[in-house]
Amino acid sequence: MTGPMSEPIRVVLVDDQQMVRAGFRMVIDSQPDLTVVGEAGDGAAAVQLLRGTPADVVLMDIRMPGTDGLEATRQVTALPEAPRVVVLTTFDLDEYVVAAIGAGASGFLLKDAPPEEMLAAVRTVHAGDSVIAASSTRRLLQHVAPMLRGASSSAPGGGDDAALAELTPREREVLVQMALGASNTEIARSFVVSEATVKTHVGRVLAKTGSRDRVQAVVLAYRIGLVQPADLLRDA
Repeated sequence: MTGPMSEPIRVVLVDDQQMVRAGFRMVIDSQPDLTVVGEAGDGAAAVQLLRGTPADVVLMDIRMPGTDGLEATRQVTALPEAPRVVVLTTFDLDEYVVAAIGAGASGFLLKDAPPEEMLAAVRTVHAGDSVIAASSTRRLLQHVAPMLRGASSSAPGGGDDAALAELTPREREVLVQMALGASNTEIARSFVVSEATVKTHVGRVLAKTGSRDRVQAVVLAYRIGLVQPADLLRDA
């Protein structure tokens, strides 16, 4: 009997430290639904690898010699059948996270996050969700959010205010909860609706705002001031 998880999620590791890649590979390959299909030690090698290696998710370090993770993310997400990119970062590199999201990253993860958070991040971003709801990245968002306010638009077509005007009141409420790091389960509980209903709302938010994925919608919410960084502290 085959199901939706019969084919494992294909992961590519990009980091200039071989020991880091070895640790990630050991954790990922220990899972029956995940498999590492390639590794690269810099951005240029990663782009070359991914041109010929089908992958679903890339764990991408930001600071690497030669082609860094930002440029590599930009090139990788422009490929046909592009994988989703999760940027690996630390608290002292917040400004790079903002740039990486603008370059097309679908999420970000702290490099020192526990293994279970890394595994959850891979599965979540592969499912089309962002990894912002993870506890560590929710804290990171508190650091990043102030930099998003007033940042230049990277959403397809721009027109942030017009896109926001297209949202229904409930869709706007869902976008606010997304920007606060709430998962679909948490949003469903808050609004006393089913997760299926929340997924429908999230899909409409993405379509109406022209957002590539959940992370891009969250960036928009902060950029136009729908949510303020202080809201994260009150919601924590």
